[in-house]
Amino acid sequence: MFWTKRVVVGDAERALIYRNRRFERVLAPGVHRVRTWGGQVDVQLYDIAKPEYAGKDTEALVAALGPRLEETFVLADLGVDEVGLVMKNGKLEDLLAPGTRKLYWKGLTRVEIVAQALAPGLEIDAGVTRRLRQVGLLDRIALAVTVPNESVALLYVDGKLARSLDAGSYAFWNLQKNVAVELVELRVQSVEVSGQELLTRDKVSLRVNLAASMRVTDPVAARSKLAKYNDYLYRELQYGLRKAVSAKTLDELLGDKASLDADIYGYVRDQVAGLGLEVLGVGVKDVILPGEMKEILNSVVQAEKAAQANVIRRREEANATRSLLNTAKLIEDSPLLLRLKELEALEKVTEKIDKLTVFGGLDGVLKQLVSLKPGA
Repeated sequence: MFWTKRVVVGDAERALIYRNRRFERVLAPGVHRVRTWGGQVDVQLYDIAKPEYAGKDTEALVAALGPRLEETFVLADLGVDEVGLVMKNGKLEDLLAPGTRKLYWKGLTRVEIVAQALAPGLEIDAGVTRRLRQVGLLDRIALAVTVPNESVALLYVDGKLARSLDAGSYAFWNLQKNVAVELVELRVQSVEVSGQELLTRDKVSLRVNLAASMRVTDPVAARSKLAKYNDYLYRELQYGLRKAVSAKTLDELLGDKASLDADIYGYVRDQVAGLGLEVLGVGVKDVILPGEMKEILNSVVQAEKAAQANVIRRREEANATRSLLNTAKLIEDSPLLLRLKELEALEKVTEKIDKLTVFGGLDGVLKQLVSLKPGA
């Protein structure tokens, strides 16, 4: 027919008719005759298998269709404090940023827009979090964090501490505000202070290795009052070690290391009070002396041990002499004891003789072979 244009729209298509570059109407699936007289006619076909409207005249269509918009499109119109969950056939498939206006074709795919207000804490519901992770959208628009056991996470929103998070999994919208999380370990941690060159009170140079154990008791205080609490504790252990060593002589250090540990512990405990840290223990691992000083100390120790050995030897000799004197006095006063000592001597003699010829019988052996004279 003259002055008409035949337009065929498939089941998975929709057509928009524009006359003189102005929207006129929507064509549903079927065969249509569009009059061409009265101006320039433009027909735009859209594949609605992908329901997102790809045109650039969303606002013009919304205004032109007015109340009839819902017959053809689903309108996503989000506020500045809302995000839109795009549900396709009941499944979450996409996410819309705050303030978005977008059209979706009705027809093949059932599209639903679920507006979610951005909560003051910005936390995302666990079910939504799981689905966003499944479709690969979570890392793009949210901050996800898993807090392990014996740890705490500090949540910062635009640089300000918002809350602390116990062990578990969390996700927070990261759209309009800058969201950051910092993990703080609550388990006992060790701090090593090694190779410290120090001078004692009597000017002896030595090298000391120190170990300490600590834990964070108040994560908020530890992170708000200290830039790096591990570095701070390390420096305080250094200062405490220097102060304690410089107040003692070498002999005092080597003779009583426990007091050195106690002095360092007391100093460091006072320094970290109120900073959210607890020092559980401090111990000096090694005290390393220079080579010359080590030789001198070894000589001193050897001399001391030799003197102690001489004292013990003389004491034992005196005890043995005293015991012999007491035995002699007892023998002098007791003939029977004298005879027993003679028999002991006979036993010792016979142990060393391979062959013994006896004259005079057993009585001769007992009376003539061994005879001890009292006072001899």
